[in-house]
Amino acid sequence: MNTNRRQVIKAATATAVAAAGTLGAKSAFASPTPTPTTTTAIPTKGAAVVLLGTAAGPVPMRGRKGISSALVVDGRIYLIDMGHGTFDQFELSGLDIADLDHVFVTHLHSDHLADLYNLLWLRFGGINPLTHKVTMHGPGPAGALPASASGEAVATVSPENPAPGLNDFITSSITATAYDINIRMRDEGWPDPRALVQVEEITVPEVGASPTGEMAPAMKPFTVFSDDRVTVTAILVQHPPVFPSFAFRFDTAYGSVAFSGDTTITDNTVTIAQDADILVHEAIDMQAVEDAGNLTPEQIQHHENSHSDVTRIGGEVAQPANVKTLVLSHLAPGSKALPDSAWKSKAQKGFSGEVVVGNDLDVIRLQK
Repeated sequence: MNTNRRQVIKAATATAVAAAGTLGAKSAFASPTPTPTTTTAIPTKGAAVVLLGTAAGPVPMRGRKGISSALVVDGRIYLIDMGHGTFDQFELSGLDIADLDHVFVTHLHSDHLADLYNLLWLRFGGINPLTHKVTMHGPGPAGALPASASGEAVATVSPENPAPGLNDFITSSITATAYDINIRMRDEGWPDPRALVQVEEITVPEVGASPTGEMAPAMKPFTVFSDDRVTVTAILVQHPPVFPSFAFRFDTAYGSVAFSGDTTITDNTVTIAQDADILVHEAIDMQAVEDAGNLTPEQIQHHENSHSDVTRIGGEVAQPANVKTLVLSHLAPGSKALPDSAWKSKAQKGFSGEVVVGNDLDVIRLQK
């Protein structure tokens, strides 16, 4: 795919518009000259990535919503993670709940889950309701908790089930909101939300991985889902102390898109992103995070161990993977304190392809 076939569409206004045969979203075409302000739309034919939220978390940041991306293939939506604020972003983007069948969760950190249950809870009745079953794919129980970073004893919440998986998250959320659900089913005739969701926990292959040992040993990608539009593969990535943490790849007739999830620089990310048309990769500017001076030493150490410094992503992941377009998302700091030009120049180091700094509601289109 050449540059002309990888039109990167950048958001310029907060209003999404609909066009004939398309779904509304905001954007502007990338250009070597000053980028024109315009609006365009998500295609119902073809494939496009929609960045619903581009901030790292879990603390909300001004200027960006929590992490969430959607891949739209011939009008059908495949959602990847759903951080804080992205339930509203789904609506603002012009995406239609009727076109969503599958959600993929990279890992069970709060900033990737914050709005996931809202997708079911706030959509199971009322205006534009969810009327069909959505399948959520994601991690099962971790199997064990890590020791505390300080080495000191730490209290354990729910000691009988201290590391629940995605299925427990959804079923427990339904139980916790039973009063509201029961009232609405009786008073307003809303459907039973248990009939609108199916959870498919992803089984980790026998590759020697564990929550207390090697979390992302060298391995081959494995298939987690396939239909007539996409084949979805996954691989373990290094995001301690969370296990499992997945990167996903979507192969379509229009090209391939890989999502790193949360990870430090990991060889497995290079493996799953090999020859991808687009790699959506998390990014942290460690210098900016340290200069802010508002994090504890433990938090700084976590970021260094668990996330990918923006200066390394281009040369150590995107270039060896032969990626055509690198899209930065899950940005830390997630505020607008760093200009896009700074993110881009740092990510471009060692990478000969195209770098796009993701912003909320950007659309990146795959074209034949």
